[in-house]
Amino acid sequence: MKVYVNGSLVDKKDAKVSVFDHGLLYGDGVFEGIRSYNCLVFKLAEHIDRLFKSAQSIMLKTPLSKKDLEKAIINTLKANNLKDAYIRVVLTRGEGDLGLDPRKCKGNETLIIITDKITLYPKEYYKNGMEIITVPTVRNLPEALNPQIKSLNYLNNILAKIEAINSGFAEAIMLDSLGYVAECTGDNIFVVRESNLYTPPQCMGTLRGITRDTVLDISKKIKIPAHEHVITRHEVYISDECFLTGTAAEIVPVVKVDGRVIGTGVPGPVTKKLMQNFHEVTKKEGIPYKL
Repeated sequence: MKVYVNGSLVDKKDAKVSVFDHGLLYGDGVFEGIRSYNCLVFKLAEHIDRLFKSAQSIMLKTPLSKKDLEKAIINTLKANNLKDAYIRVVLTRGEGDLGLDPRKCKGNETLIIITDKITLYPKEYYKNGMEIITVPTVRNLPEALNPQIKSLNYLNNILAKIEAINSGFAEAIMLDSLGYVAECTGDNIFVVRESNLYTPPQCMGTLRGITRDTVLDISKKIKIPAHEHVITRHEVYISDECFLTGTAAEIVPVVKVDGRVIGTGVPGPVTKKLMQNFHEVTKKEGIPYKL
């Protein structure tokens, strides 16, 4: 495996950062997860734009232009001979000292690009649906750490993931501070009720996911009414269908939440239709490259 580190492609064993890097010491950085399908990098411009916005929000300089970052991602995919890949772009404030003061960083940001294959959930989840629970850990307050900043500080989500795993589940719903459904530990959430699609608004402790927005675009094209609306657990329990979305997860059906069977207990027609349309979109949309 070849990894991009600060302008160079190096072997995996040589891909290293300083122990004084602020990304390691404090989670002081941002990242993006991106997918390529058959030599098409899906929504690359949108992912790069979100990375730049996250960096802007935490006053972190991006060492490459958007165009140069796109080229670096493509070159890393080519170096690893990957047609279908998961791409992780990591940007940190760079090497500093043991203090919090970001001015102590030397001004050389750390930029890493890793490309590899990924399977987030077993195939049977996509065929038969998955069961999830609600966990006690709530999403960070937007006033504390805005969810639109895709930062390296994922401890909030990891604690919720641990609670899910300890209870025997692969994924979990996280509520916001008011008790409304925010998102899952690594995915956005949708419910279907009377052929209408609902998902929490981005202001409610929810990351504006690229796949989430793609689903909303698809729903508009295929005439499924979609709404960004606050959702309670009660509304999830009585929904006709439920599914999760994410770059790594794509679209995965949910058939049981907190022990309540959702709809008929199998992936529903709206979810299946959106899954089919999403896969069609990934076949034809994206930045192409040749191996």
